[in-house]
Amino acid sequence: MTPVHIEGCSAGFSPITGAVPVQYAVVNADQWRVACTRTAQDGGRLVALWGAEGADAGHPPSVNAALAAASGLLLLTLPVPGRRYPDLSDVFPSAGRMQRAARDLSGLVAEGAMDERRWLRHGAWRAEEFPLRKDFVRGTPDGPDRYDFVQVGGDGVHEIPVGPVHAGTIEPGHFRFSIVGERVLRLEARLGYKHKGIEKRFEDMDIIQGARLAGRISGDATVAYAWAYAMAVESAAGMTSPPRALWLRALLLERERIANHLGDLGFLGNDAGLAFGLTQFSCLKEDLLRLNQALFGHRYLMDAVVPGGVACDPGAEGIARIRAECDVLARTVTGLKSIYDEHPGLQDRFIACGRVEPPLAAQLGLIGLAGRASGQAWDLRVEYPCVPYGELDVNMATHRNGDVAARVTVRFEEISESLRLTRLILERMPLGDIAAPVPAVPEGARGVGWIEGWRGEVFVALEAGRDNRIWRLHPHDPSWQNWPLLEHAVLGNIVPDFPLINKSFNLSYSGQDL
Repeated sequence: MTPVHIEGCSAGFSPITGAVPVQYAVVNADQWRVACTRTAQDGGRLVALWGAEGADAGHPPSVNAALAAASGLLLLTLPVPGRRYPDLSDVFPSAGRMQRAARDLSGLVAEGAMDERRWLRHGAWRAEEFPLRKDFVRGTPDGPDRYDFVQVGGDGVHEIPVGPVHAGTIEPGHFRFSIVGERVLRLEARLGYKHKGIEKRFEDMDIIQGARLAGRISGDATVAYAWAYAMAVESAAGMTSPPRALWLRALLLERERIANHLGDLGFLGNDAGLAFGLTQFSCLKEDLLRLNQALFGHRYLMDAVVPGGVACDPGAEGIARIRAECDVLARTVTGLKSIYDEHPGLQDRFIACGRVEPPLAAQLGLIGLAGRASGQAWDLRVEYPCVPYGELDVNMATHRNGDVAARVTVRFEEISESLRLTRLILERMPLGDIAAPVPAVPEGARGVGWIEGWRGEVFVALEAGRDNRIWRLHPHDPSWQNWPLLEHAVLGNIVPDFPLINKSFNLSYSGQDL
């Protein structure tokens, strides 16, 4: 790896995390800004930003940033004894909400930030209390702050508040529409209603216990989070899982991808008036989930990926059943794609709806399947392929139209590619052990995991404490980057199209409300 040069700073290197070289650097405030600005100018982007407490009085709290650079991951740590640090939202717009969350949780203030409104607190703890500080003792909540949504004026403009509680079974989020007639002039979302204290809960766990919680951060991405967590642990411990275990992890990840795309395609058809699509895709997804239960012990594959490997092996009979399932899915999904492509009602609703132009996607950092539908050619399975993806020659599905139709097409193409990858994995998977003992992680050791989940890249940063316990663990969902782009995608569309646009992104509420 060629390191990113930061003048006046000596950078350290971690062991290879999967296939991703990781460079660590402790910086000062000027270096913090310079490194981020140079990374952005070179086409890099912000992966995550979070706060952390120092291990003792001699180690002040810090703000941390993970940057995707051409050479790999760059992890910056800026000690902030005064709990104030330079704002990055002018360099990386996606940093804005992450900085607001760091302020709510750790009391770290981004100086010069345009938006200093609360993001996560919602009155669940006192304004002067910060849950991720080690001395936090929860007192009596003092009630929520007033949240000032941006006001839009003009003749005929009015607002529609939606949520946070919705009529369906979706998770809570408040959406404030400013409209003229039915056309949306502005949408502003406020989330944080699902805050569960997960990052705080990790501090009560040892390294092995943390695996179960990691797989429950976002239930529809349990494999991606569990693998990223395991990768972080294994990196910090200086060990690798057996080859067969890594191939089985990829098998599980592709099954998770297929299941979610099947579900989304059904709901997208239903939202556009084709209930037949929901019925057909729901049946396909249900069959896949039932096979998950039979072969891996859980419909959504929870606890299948563990530090050191995996917890289950489908065996020869299970492999034969998966192969047969792939044949059925390939044939049936191809037929359904023809129906979707040729259905004039669907195409009228999909095409040009909720469009995000590639330049805007690049500027604001749109990632994952939504990013690839807007011309952002980034997939960790291709850019930094960990075992076994380097041997599978993954085909990345990308389009440039950036509308609902493009996001639907990406899903269809990714199902096809995941079925191809599944067949290759089953054909080439080596024999051997499926797990290895995980040695104790030294106090102060750090590790990261970075995995391309079905929604986008999942990132986990781990810092070990004493006695093989977790000092700080920060998980990051791709929805952090993508929620602001949904607000842009709906502009100029009519209000009734919002559910369709929203589902075409299918972002996580709970995944970012940790």
